[in-house]
Amino acid sequence: MSAPTHAPAPGHTPSHVPSPSAAPSSGPTAAELLDFALRTAADPAVVDSLPLDPEGRTWIRLEGPGGSEAWLIGWPPGTGTGWHDHAESRGAFATARGRLTEHSLSVRLPSEGWQSLELADGVDRTRTLAGGAGRGFGEHHVHEVLNESGTEHAVSVHAYYPPLPLIRRYSRSGPVLTLEQVERPADWQ
Repeated sequence: MSAPTHAPAPGHTPSHVPSPSAAPSSGPTAAELLDFALRTAADPAVVDSLPLDPEGRTWIRLEGPGGSEAWLIGWPPGTGTGWHDHAESRGAFATARGRLTEHSLSVRLPSEGWQSLELADGVDRTRTLAGGAGRGFGEHHVHEVLNESGTEHAVSVHAYYPPLPLIRRYSRSGPVLTLEQVERPADWQ
């Protein structure tokens, strides 16, 4: 495990796992990543190992199943990821403590060849994940995760397979989603 860092971490209601899509055929499935995230989030020794910072998110890299990339992340009150996706990686996250809100899009966006898109009505989804709840997702899942509490830290476990090749960050103004930045692993490891 590496030392905690105080900067944006890679990204990530009842449990939900999407039906299989064009995800890579090897490695853990979204359901297996979710199972790992839920089991790890329920382990007090792992969760207690994360130092919490009142100013910024902290994280520790974990050993994920089957060659996946995994993170334990601390969320001070009022922090979030901003809109992003995990490219060709499928993933899952589970809340260990506190409550996280996920805003996501129910449509698959083109993976490249665009800078700005106007989203159709009805594509927004919101889920609240209290301690013990999690969510799995497929490739190109666009979302933002927030700790909307004004007073309580949240802690969560995230896992991705294949390990994140990149994260695309977006801005959102009403129905318009704009690609702002592409981050590579060297940017967050």
